[in-house]
Order: sequence, then C-alpha cells, then structure tokens
Amino acid sequence: MRLTSKGRYAVRAMLDLTTHSSGNPVRLQEISTRQNISLHYLEQLFRKLRNGNSVKSVRGPGGGYVLARSMDQITIKDVLDCVGENINPAKDIIGTEAETSNTVEFHLSKNYFQNLGIIMREYLSTTSLGDLVRKAKDIEIPAATETPVATATTTPTTETNTGFGGAIRNPIGEVNQ
Repeated sequence: MRLTSKGRYAVRAMLDLTTHSSGNPVRLQEISTRQNISLHYLEQLFRKLRNGNSVKSVRGPGGGYVLARSMDQITIKDVLDCVGENINPAKDIIGTEAETSNTVEFHLSKNYFQNLGIIMREYLSTTSLGDLVRKAKDIEIPAATETPVATATTTPTTETNTGFGGAIRNPIGEVNQ
C-alpha cells in the first residue's frame, strides 16, 4: 500500500478548491499556480473527479470548477476513489501467493493487513474536506519556510502530534508493543 502523488495532489487540489471557491468557480490554472501542480496533471485529475461526482465544471467566462456536493459530504476516501487510488494494504496478498503460502504466519499477516485496510477506509470515510478546511485555522505557515507549525493556541493533547496542530481525529486505538 502506498499513497501516490496522484492521491496527494487530488486531495490538495480539492482542499484548494474548497478554500478558494466561496461558491464561485475556480480555474484549474489558479489551483496549479497556488499548489505548484502541473496544469495538465490537474486536468487529468479533475476529469476523474468530475466523473466521480465530486466536482462540477462551469463553462464560459468566469468558469472553472465547483464542488458537486457540500464540503462536509465529500470524504477523503471519495477523492481517493475518484482518482483510482488503491488504499488496500492487502491487495497483493491474493492469487498465487495465497495458493503457495498456506501457513499460519501467512494467514495471520493476511488477516492483519485486511483489518488495517478496513480501519484505513473507515478513517478516510469519516474525514471530510470540511473537517480539513476547519482544521486549517490551527495551522500557521511561516514566510521563510514551507514547514507548517502549530499555532500558539493549540493545546497539548494525547493526540499524535503531526506538526499541524494535532490529529484530525482522535487515535483509533493504542498499538501494543
């Protein structure tokens, strides 16, 4: 399992669209400039996002793209699914490997990674664009660097510190070591 640039760029572009639309269409050229993503690549991603009913295109002067649904109805999983990102960590544990590896260890690891995939899908399904946009208020980008830091108003919690004002959601569970 690996989240590729396709998935990361799609999420960034959708967050940019959400942040800058104010109900008006946003041109891909503007997103391309702000996010430093190739315009050609954005066109490909937005074609998939449009086919997946996450965005709508608006033609004519002042045209561009708008969200097809409210920001709270579009989950990160929706965005990743639209662009064809496979988030299943057990996708490669089928077929010939399953036929040749019939051991307890194989089945334990297969079940573990299948469960991890379920947890990942649930997490991505419960985080919407709206959740992330609201979280943006906790992030301050210094002018000299590109590394986001938490603002002084962020209170310490037991959440995992990501450098972005804490996690979006509370941890699902503890990892036993």
